[in-house]
Amino acid sequence: MLVKVYGAAVYGIDAIQVTIEVVVENGISYCIVGLPDTAVKESHQRVQAAMKQSALDFPRRKVVVNMAPADVKKEGAAYDLPIAIGILAADEKLDSKNLDKFMIMGELSLDGSVLPIKGVLPMAIKARELGFKGMIVPQANVTEAAVVNNLDVYGVDNLAQVVAFFNETLILEPTVVNTRQEFAQAVDSFDCDFSEVKGQENVKRAFEVACAGGHNILLVGPPGSGKSMMAKRLPSILPPLTLQEALETTKIHSVAGKLKRGSMLMSARPFRSPHHTISPVALVGGGSNPMPGEISLAHNGVLFLDEFPEFSRQVLEVMRQPLEDRHINISRAKYSIDYPAGFMLVASMNPCPCGYYNHPTKNCMCAPGQVLKYLNRISGPLLDRIDLQVEILPVAFDEISSTAPGESSQEIRKRVIAARAIQNARFSKEKDVHCNAQMSSRLIAKYATPDAEGLKILRDAMTRLDMSARAYDRILKVARTIADLDGSDNVLTHHIAEAINYRNLDRGSWGAMG
Repeated sequence: MLVKVYGAAVYGIDAIQVTIEVVVENGISYCIVGLPDTAVKESHQRVQAAMKQSALDFPRRKVVVNMAPADVKKEGAAYDLPIAIGILAADEKLDSKNLDKFMIMGELSLDGSVLPIKGVLPMAIKARELGFKGMIVPQANVTEAAVVNNLDVYGVDNLAQVVAFFNETLILEPTVVNTRQEFAQAVDSFDCDFSEVKGQENVKRAFEVACAGGHNILLVGPPGSGKSMMAKRLPSILPPLTLQEALETTKIHSVAGKLKRGSMLMSARPFRSPHHTISPVALVGGGSNPMPGEISLAHNGVLFLDEFPEFSRQVLEVMRQPLEDRHINISRAKYSIDYPAGFMLVASMNPCPCGYYNHPTKNCMCAPGQVLKYLNRISGPLLDRIDLQVEILPVAFDEISSTAPGESSQEIRKRVIAARAIQNARFSKEKDVHCNAQMSSRLIAKYATPDAEGLKILRDAMTRLDMSARAYDRILKVARTIADLDGSDNVLTHHIAEAINYRNLDRGSWGAMG
């Protein structure tokens, strides 16, 4: 008897339908075809043991399993459950009349229990798109799949439950999640707050400007000055995720297997902080079994690179294209996958190997030339993509010992949201432009042209500070954001002056420091 069971395979951050065809006929053999990997081939042993522990008999006849489309590689143990159901239905141990109404996915343990799998959210989205009535998934993944409305999602604990469900001897209730309500309740919840940061008002202001315009930012300062502490509080002042952004972000983390058990939509913007020993593949994604990298896991959020010059040159250079294009295309001989990578880069570094160059109270112990050599580990083209470069100094004792709380993240966030609203309206007719950091030269000329006095100040600053030509556009973008925070339609002189102040580590002045 021929039976068809429906599952899905994850490709990039989306899913494609996989049809599992099973034939049980006269003979004694087991064969699985359709480009399965080793884990899928090993399903035979898991399925056989799970059936035995569930008081079900594996057919003592010839079993042929085909997974279509045959040109798409099937990976992982998530096909155990649909293969088992297909074998039982083809052997007439299970009623097959409702199989075409459901998408089924899950890994089987040897005792018959159903284990959690990766990528359930994009699979559920695909199931709804294809018109399936419902989806059967492991109980641990049920809330993740139930985020998708107009789809009945059933969570199961073991193989016997699924068999009883299709044989109509067990009634399962679909899991219902009020996505919008749950998302709205969690969207403003943060563990860290800027009110806990003592002093550093100029750096807080730089972070506010960076978040308001979606700008990349680099902090340079000695150890203990608060670089990492403030960076970790950055998501608390970014605008909240929209429902669409949350869905896209959750899909990426679902595919990567990074969602916590029982989680639904991600409500907070991701904050990724990889160690400086990370490999290029781990950063951008790919591998023998393609997975999103750190830049994609930081999509719609923050990628924080602490000890920036300690990252290998190759790792840093692979970020140049994603920083501009906001996506990364992984091309290999056997596949080509596109992952989103619209992240905000936040980097921090010491000014020199010993960490105390330009320190107000401690002497730098580095040999002549070491400071410049250390700073030059960051290439000009990469530095070109960082709009704000800010020096940070240690906090004075009086500020550390002060008991007065600083400005809260909620207050800063209100101003950031207001500035983003202005930008959303401004770029509503522009494709793939959502904030000032993404402006092209044409848009800069249209929306960020300074007045005569502002242009004079900018010309003088670029000459006096030996700024590179690439700094020109960056300064105007940042000035446009500062103007938005002020609610100003035009870029005024003091907006230009403040933006110039955030370029005091541009390449020309760095050379002078050496």
